[in-house]
Amino acid sequence: MKVVLPLLCLCLLAACSDKPPVPQAATASQAHAASVATPWDAMKQDEQRAKDVQKIVNKQAEQQRKQIEAQSQ
Repeated sequence: MKVVLPLLCLCLLAACSDKPPVPQAATASQAHAASVATPWDAMKQDEQRAKDVQKIVNKQAEQQRKQIEAQSQ
């Protein structure tokens, strides 16, 4: 017990320093603002991804249709 109390006090004193803590809310909000400029950006990216997938599906369907036509002739 004689060792625990001074050790605890030493830890508490070491935790207190002259440096002010870094504001976490400010850094988090800056990182969030940099990653998402507007709420619509994510939706536009999703829409573009869907359009790209649709183009791929249409291209594959056209290739398959051509292969079927070539085999039937």
